[in-house]
Amino acid sequence: MSETEVTTAPRPLLLADGRPADRAWSLDPALKHLNHGSFGAVPLVAQERQELLRVEMERSPVVWFPALPQRLAAARVELADFLRVSADDLALVPNASAGASVVYAALTLRPGGEIVVTDHGYGAVTMGAERLARRWGGRVRTARVPLNADADAAYEAVVAELGDATELVVVDQITSATARRLPVERIGAEARRRGIPVLVDGAHAPGLLDAPLADATYDVWTGNLHKWGCAPRGTAALVARGPLRERLYPLIDSWAAADPYPDRFDQQGTIDATSYLAAPTSLGFIERTWGWPAARRYMDDLADYGASVIGTAVTGLTAADSAVDVGMPVPGMRLVRLPDGLASDRVEADALRDRVALELGVEAAFTSFDGIGYMRLSAHVYNTAADYEYFAEECVPALGKWARGN
Repeated sequence: MSETEVTTAPRPLLLADGRPADRAWSLDPALKHLNHGSFGAVPLVAQERQELLRVEMERSPVVWFPALPQRLAAARVELADFLRVSADDLALVPNASAGASVVYAALTLRPGGEIVVTDHGYGAVTMGAERLARRWGGRVRTARVPLNADADAAYEAVVAELGDATELVVVDQITSATARRLPVERIGAEARRRGIPVLVDGAHAPGLLDAPLADATYDVWTGNLHKWGCAPRGTAALVARGPLRERLYPLIDSWAAADPYPDRFDQQGTIDATSYLAAPTSLGFIERTWGWPAARRYMDDLADYGASVIGTAVTGLTAADSAVDVGMPVPGMRLVRLPDGLASDRVEADALRDRVALELGVEAAFTSFDGIGYMRLSAHVYNTAADYEYFAEECVPALGKWARGN
């Protein structure tokens, strides 16, 4: 879509009682919240549910902790239903990076083994792969996938890095910094044909995609429920199928270590597991209030509108096209190219994020890829068109001044 084409603003979503959707969250009204994709946002109803669970835990810990595995097993059934997978395949972990770490810990020593990642990979997950490769005395091979690569080109770029020494492939279902999909099903099928295990980082997939594991051809998938699903933070799923699953263990040994997968993940000492137990409340709130299909349509329409109005403002300021050609776009997330001189690397992008929050009162995400800075939009149901209009009118001029060094 050209940045000169300002689409019609979608009508804001309302709660059942007619109030604006953002009233169901405790977000600071003094800020504009345009970065749901980084840390999520927890509805009040789920915050209240989690607090009640914590009170219950503190009132009688000797009763709480022995009974916790059974309660977690029941929660897994509800979460598995949301993801459309078997509860017997799903373990609970704190976040997608922890899920990746579980996989890295499970793999036996492969002297000289290679791990294939992409240049779109989430930094923490890629660093874990690099540490594992060092333990093996091997290396990480990075597939270079152009931002505008379609499914065929992205697939070929990853498969080109596979070889006789490849022991693991790590690939994002939805990339964090570049807000695009990768053809994980095709990559998984080819890796399986070659006998290579595949770990899919689906951190952004739950809630954003209808059925993220519907066509799964990979060994292990991990995704955050506290992003688009709005669960309390520290809630993620690890879904494992095939021969690798029985080698997966929690990163901390506990009394359930001898239990089969995934039951052994349900007992983790005195960890506060109330986020897991309250997660179905968040998912159910969105389903009952709007329905997930309608929520996803709204988020996608709003992301389109936001990219249009902000992109038009940036283009008008710089006279350079700020439109971004993403080869496999995803719902609810968009990129807008920033003026030259901003966010040329991750450190600068993070610094810009902090400055925009402090000086402009907007929580936003800024990323970098191949030395180019982008604003990453990630809309949710509590956002409105006015949020993006405000950024275009009030913040884009400031970005232009900062890019010029003023």
